[in-house]
Amino acid sequence: MSQNICNSEIKRALESSPETNIDDDEAPEPPMPSNYLLLTICACFCPAYPINIVAFVFSIMALNSYNQGDIEGSRRLGQNALWVAVAAIIIGLLVIAIYCTVHFTTH
Repeated sequence: MSQNICNSEIKRALESSPETNIDDDEAPEPPMPSNYLLLTICACFCPAYPINIVAFVFSIMALNSYNQGDIEGSRRLGQNALWVAVAAIIIGLLVIAIYCTVHFTTH
């Protein structure tokens, strides 16, 4: 009989401990959306300077938006950073191709 009393006291103590008490208002933090920072840094090496700087700014804005708690805004800005970085890389490759074509056909 004393064992039942001890077990119920232990269970009550464990249930009221702060480690096992999970508040409903403390929801788990959603995962961080991609901000494509590495891609935009790589895009900065392409010769499309106004466009790749805009991609880098979008990426930094996505990171700051996540730090402020705006998950949806961070996701949207990250997608904008992705598309602008891809456009900067494509434009940079076109500029390099045109430059090489002009250089090797005229000399």
